[in-house]
Order: sequence, then structure tokens, then C-alpha cells
Amino acid sequence: MNLKKVEIFTDGACKGNPGPGGWGAILRYKGVEKEISGGETDTTNNRMELTAVIEALKLLKEPCEVALYTDSQYIANALTQGWAKKWKANNWMRNKKEKALNPELWEVLLKLCDTHKVDVHWVKGHAGHPENERCDRLAVAQAEKYTK
Repeated sequence: MNLKKVEIFTDGACKGNPGPGGWGAILRYKGVEKEISGGETDTTNNRMELTAVIEALKLLKEPCEVALYTDSQYIANALTQGWAKKWKANNWMRNKKEKALNPELWEVLLKLCDTHKVDVHWVKGHAGHPENERCDRLAVAQAEKYTK
């Protein structure tokens, strides 16, 4: 089966950690782009990074081949090195003493990764990558909406 090839670029931002946060994502299919973003009053940077990926993948109406670009090593490593699947298998524990953070978000993301063929690419943040810079601006603008 030939899956549609989609590129997704994501970023999350937080004013303080925890604090007001935002996320942004760009989806690109056959040269057409869609930008999405959102935020929360009290969150963490990692939660916003995860939310950006989840919300972008949720928009896909059928299984797709996804090239995911993130500047989050937390997401890139947890997916490419199998950490998230190990945490889930260990009842959301990182090791014998430490709980894995954000298990409810990882649960959703792992399900989405079962639906889609996701190839994760880590990009250096704030290094001139155009889509990453745009996602950062989207995320920061959302975080500022929630800053008192």
C-alpha cells in the first residue's frame, strides 16, 4: 500500500518551566502547508513539545508516512531509541524508582505512531532551520497569550 508522504515540523515553548506554554506545528503535503498552534496556562516545555506532535498527527485522516522534524531530544530519543515503549511496558516507570513523565500524552502519541509510519528527525533548535523557526514563533506567540 502506498502511504501519503507528509512532513511535520513541531516545536513547543514555555515561559518558565512550568509556566504558560505554547506549541506550533506545520504540516506539509505535496507543497501545501497548514499551520496549527495552541497553548496552556500552566504547563511544561516537554508537554508542549508532545502536544505539538500529537495535534499534528491527529489531523491526518488516514495512515501516512510521516517525516517528523523536532528540536526536542526528549521526543526524538524516546521514539527512536524505544524509551517510550519501555516506559509503557514498565507501567510508566523510567526505572525502578522514577516515574515516566507525561504518560497520558505518551500513551496517545504511541497509538498515533502505531497508525502512521513516523520517521523522526532531530533538528537543532534556534539554528536557522526555517520551519523550526516558524514553529518556534507560533509556540512563543501562544505562550505569550497565556502570560499574565
